[in-house]
Amino acid sequence: MSTEQPLTTTPVTPELLRGAVDIEPTAHGLLPHRLPAAARRQIPENDLLAVAEAQPSGVRLVFRTRATVIELDALATKRAYVGAPLPADGVYDLVVDGKPAGQATAPGGRVRTTDMATGAVEVTEGPAGTARFTGLPGHAKDVEIWLPHNEGSELIALRTDAPVEPLAAGRRKVWLHHGSSISHGSNATHPTGTWPALAAARGGVDLVNLGFSGSALLDPFTARAMRDTPADLISVKLGINIVNADLMRLRAFGPAVHGFLDTVREGHPTAPLLVVSAILCPVQEDTPGPLAPDFGDGVIRFKATGDPADVAAGRLTLSVIRSELARIVKQRAADDPHLHYLDGRELYGAADYAELPLPDEVHPSQEAHLRIGDNFARLAFGPGGAFAGA
Repeated sequence: MSTEQPLTTTPVTPELLRGAVDIEPTAHGLLPHRLPAAARRQIPENDLLAVAEAQPSGVRLVFRTRATVIELDALATKRAYVGAPLPADGVYDLVVDGKPAGQATAPGGRVRTTDMATGAVEVTEGPAGTARFTGLPGHAKDVEIWLPHNEGSELIALRTDAPVEPLAAGRRKVWLHHGSSISHGSNATHPTGTWPALAAARGGVDLVNLGFSGSALLDPFTARAMRDTPADLISVKLGINIVNADLMRLRAFGPAVHGFLDTVREGHPTAPLLVVSAILCPVQEDTPGPLAPDFGDGVIRFKATGDPADVAAGRLTLSVIRSELARIVKQRAADDPHLHYLDGRELYGAADYAELPLPDEVHPSQEAHLRIGDNFARLAFGPGGAFAGA
């Protein structure tokens, strides 16, 4: 005879979600977004950002309960590439009273397959799945369910064997971060293993992660989203996507950075604002983009295809961008004492690359995410850091 208590369904509402900028009702449930609707309408057609911002990196359900069993129904949207293996099911991380307490997956879902050679996209529909956690302690506890950072998750139903109540917001300072796929969490194996999530845990802050794969491109709508998102601490990590997309030249880059920072400052005039340059990426340090995928041995790697000689004519490399960011921050800091700069090679540099090489020559491994998160926490949240005392 079963002794399990019947499960009660609790509607997934905005009060239970942290780290999302917007929430869209769908035919299946609720889809967390990391850009507001006004910004989403301005994303170019078929752009990678439309997929990336709907992948809930840093988004989590947060509540208090005595439940010993928790189930979450969700419909995943997985991203796949022609010529590469199908992705594994995304991981849901359970955190109880601030400590890791389990992992689960919600199998099934739709698959969005992209042909990187042609840009063609094919979507295959699939069923929703259930992430299930059991054997939890029966006392009252703070629970977080971190959604997969690398697949969309339409939230359908939350079930527990004890009542659920929202946690009051504002207990910790909010850190708003923007960056590239590295900030999004590429190659991290689980959502609390991305370097921003690791750094936020060490810094004791609530994370809003606007790291978008391939899309840290100084888009004005992203700056406006940051301007309008409540935050106590702000960081922008810039460089790698500008170079590997071969998006602009030096003449355009400097004013674009100024404009981006001006917009962020409109909403957060005195918040600590940390500008971070790219981590070490040898293929792009002194070679311009565009970056190209290489499937030569059946594994995705990337290579730069630009000509280093073109740097003299204004084409960008990571070395050029770091120098320009340092110059811009120094110039602006004369009138903005809360503006700071951090060279990304202090997070992951030559010694780190020798020990923990980039598997695809661009994105860090899970071990390297841990290294970057530790270094960021020490340099930003530690004594003398931009976020010291947070």
